Amino acid sequence: MMQAALEGLTRPDGTRPLLIAVTQLTSTDQESMERDLLIKEPMADVVMHYAECAKRAGLDGVVCSPREAEAVHGRCGRDFLTVTPGVRFADGDIGDQKRVMTPAEARRIGSDYIVVGRPITAAADPVAAYERCVAEFVG
Repeated sequence: MMQAALEGLTRPDGTRPLLIAVTQLTSTDQESMERDLLIKEPMADVVMHYAECAKRAGLDGVVCSPREAEAVHGRCGRDFLTVTPGVRFADGDIGDQKRVMTPAEARRIGSDYIVVGRPITAAADPVAAYERCVAEFVG
């Protein structure tokens, strides 16, 4: 399926956009993965298995928790991209997210790209929240 998606994205000139697979949502923890998805393996093993499958299929990277980005790079290589949602400010609400890190922590462990939604969109000053996020992630 992933290889077919990759083939479908390839343009006649041989170029294509990046293709990223999703491992496990950051709102999923071990308990909900077992209860709702009927997956009994440890979260880290499931994420690594999905990342390895994506790598073997020729994809460019995966969406994973920032907690898993370093391990994904260790297993799949530094050039294999990690897109990490579940990024929250240290003094903010984590909402429904289970596996989170701050922008600075995500940078330190090797997240290539971060996804920050509600901490910015729900902020009293979204521009200031965005600027704070960039400053923390870029360093």
